Amino acid sequence: MAKRILLVDDEPLILKGLKYTLEQEEYETDSALDGEEALAKFFAEPYDLILLDVMLPKMDGIQVCQRIREHSNVPIIMLTAKGEDMDKILGLEYGADDYIPKPFNILEVKARIKAILRRSTASPLPTDEKKNIRVRELEVNPTKRTVTLSGKEVKLTAKEFDLLQLFITNRGKVFTRKQMLETVWKYDYTGDDRTVDVHIRRLREKIERDTTQPEFIFTKWGVGYYFTDKD
Repeated sequence: MAKRILLVDDEPLILKGLKYTLEQEEYETDSALDGEEALAKFFAEPYDLILLDVMLPKMDGIQVCQRIREHSNVPIIMLTAKGEDMDKILGLEYGADDYIPKPFNILEVKARIKAILRRSTASPLPTDEKKNIRVRELEVNPTKRTVTLSGKEVKLTAKEFDLLQLFITNRGKVFTRKQMLETVWKYDYTGDDRTVDVHIRRLREKIERDTTQPEFIFTKWGVGYYFTDKD
């Protein structure tokens, strides 16, 4: 079955070009010109991925992303025409999986979409990797993709869960930002390393009692991050 992609941009020519190119790759596409229309279509139809511009009429892409994340972990790629990093980082903080700055190369857009869809439809984990993993009060269920802390469910985005699962199944191993991008994002990332830092910060805010004195995710200065190997 063809993957369905919702394209959201207030520039009709960009939508037309994206629609033509992606349908040549045998994707099914739908489009919206503003944030309110995008949300209406999201709630009316299922999509496998959303390509979402930041600057939109009626409701901006950050707000749209936030609303979608309250209901779904569907992959979201943000498009931004601004030069500042703030839109990129805000988009990621509110649950976007990736961002692509405008003007973009359509080949890069196709590569990013393929990589994210490949990750989201990856083969199931081997049986021995489906067992619940518990470290102190933190428990991860790889099958249901749920996390509990002291018995209470912790709401994670898809990327936050992928990072936590990578860490907790490789306790004590230090991962560089490049390794995390290649493993979790599933391709050679062309953006900056702050993408990882934003996700790590958000993950820490959700699972650490005190982010200034972490119990689970530690920083190896000048190298990357690792998960505690102490029980």
